[in-house]
Amino acid sequence: MNNEYLTLKFGRLKAWSFKEDNIKANELLTEYETPFNNPSLILQTITDRQKEIICELIDIVSAEEIYLDWDEEYVSKQQAKEYVKNYLEK
Repeated sequence: MNNEYLTLKFGRLKAWSFKEDNIKANELLTEYETPFNNPSLILQTITDRQKEIICELIDIVSAEEIYLDWDEEYVSKQQAKEYVKNYLEK
């Protein structure tokens, strides 16, 4: 049974689950989280490095698809990375 997943909302991480022994994921999550992040996702600023981290997490999560919470749909990993990279970009 696969318990790993990622949920994205507003171009950011909303929820996730990785196996405890997934060292790389845990390292990336530690780097992603900063004490200055606003708990409200919509107000939270995101750096280019945080976008890179999300894309790395998308690559290593064992789930086949990523859930976009706002859109209420599952997308491919490639679509999820494009979503993160291009969120609110013109």
